[in-house]
Order: sequence, then structure tokens, then C-alpha cells
Amino acid sequence: MSLRPHASTLALLAVLSTGLCAAQTAASQGSKNFAEPDRDGRIRTQLSARETAVVAGELNAKIARLPLKEGDSFKAGQTLVAFDCALFEAQLHKVEASNEAARKTLAVNQRLAELNSASRLDVEQAEARVKESAAEAAYMRATVSKCVIAAPFSGRVAKRLAANSEFATPGRPLLEIVDGGPPELQLIVPSRWLARLKPGSPFTVSVDELGQSFPAKVIRVGARIDPVSQSVSITGQISGNHPALQPGMSGWATFPGAQ
Repeated sequence: MSLRPHASTLALLAVLSTGLCAAQTAASQGSKNFAEPDRDGRIRTQLSARETAVVAGELNAKIARLPLKEGDSFKAGQTLVAFDCALFEAQLHKVEASNEAARKTLAVNQRLAELNSASRLDVEQAEARVKESAAEAAYMRATVSKCVIAAPFSGRVAKRLAANSEFATPGRPLLEIVDGGPPELQLIVPSRWLARLKPGSPFTVSVDELGQSFPAKVIRVGARIDPVSQSVSITGQISGNHPALQPGMSGWATFPGAQ
């Protein structure tokens, strides 16, 4: 019996090997090219929000209010989403009433015990009912507190993923929000630049979408060098207040004396 592989098998292995090598080469070149400066010593950069979040609820409830549209601004603490929580609020009132009744029963049993008309067991059982109803009330208060989602920071709505009167489930994304402050600059530079790039180092960034250049500075240097591309991440910040700048814009960063 021949042990030689079939011709079609050899052809398939050759194709797979060639494709894998090509993919590895492309990935390596792509990573290297992204980190290496162009002929003018520039590096590609992208603007990103300092903070981003996906807002999701924790309740099975209908959305009562979702007041903000895409692009709308909001302040920290402002209501982003409000749910119809009439059922949860009714349950809270019920357990609070039960807790109040349990407290009164406990007070009566304690007085009867002082008069030797109630046993110690009666008092302990009344105390247990007070603790149980208090725990139920605390649970319902925590549940009702989730009926409104407040903004964790000031910013803008990047994407709206739900609508008023829709039924929300726990964990379902409702809004994507971004910080409203000046966006940061994300760059990948050659690791050899670390000898002269420190927090506070100045550079200039030209934003493609605006056709304008802005002064900027390095605010953070990555903690790890990529061993394959010999590159490191850099975070920068544009100086001054420029409302036209938005997360997602991109451009070119130019560093003094870059080679």
C-alpha cells in the first residue's frame, strides 16, 4: 500500500501554507507600518473619548422615559432612562407596612413579657419577623432605586438603542454614551522614541476631518512594548478647548525631531 499523499492533498496543504504565511506577513507589516512614521516623520492618530459607557437596565420593566436622542448632551446625575415601576413601588409599600406591623407586634410582646404574660419565645419570634420584614423592605427599596438610571458623567449620547414604551430586560443595552470633555489622542509609536518621549512632551496633530492642526502633548506612555512590532502606545491631549473635535476623528501626529 502506497503511503504517498494524494496530489489534491498536497495542493491543499500548499495553499493553506501560502495563505498562512501571507496572513502572518501582512499582519506583521500592518502592525509595523502603523507604528512607523511616514516620510515626513508623522504617525497616524485617532481621537477617542476619555470615558465611554453602555447604559443598561437591571430590571424587567417597560421604559417610561428615554428623553435623549443621539447627539444630545447631558450633565452628570441627569436622568438617562426611567422605567415604569408602579408594581415595584406597590410591593415596597406592602413590605414597609408589614415591617411596621411587625415592629408594633414586637413592642406589644415585649411589654407582655415584662408583665409575665408572654414568653421569651414569643418575643424572639416577633424580633425575627421584624428583621425579616426589614430585609424585604431594604430589598424592595434597592429595586425601586434602579427604576431611574442617572448619567455617571457629563457627556453626549453616541447611540440610542431603545425607545419609549419598549420592554427592557436586565443587561439589555439602551444607550451608548461618551464623555463630553476634550477627546484624547491614541497613537502607536516606535519603542525607540521612548528615549525622548515623556509625559508633557509636545507635538502637533493635524485632524483630517477638519483640515486643521492643533498643539498637543503626551499625557500617558504605555506600560508595555509590543515585542513583535517594537512599538508602544501613547496617549496625548490637544491643548485648549475645541468644540469641533469629536471622538472617532483621525489624523497625523508630528513630533519634533522624529526619525
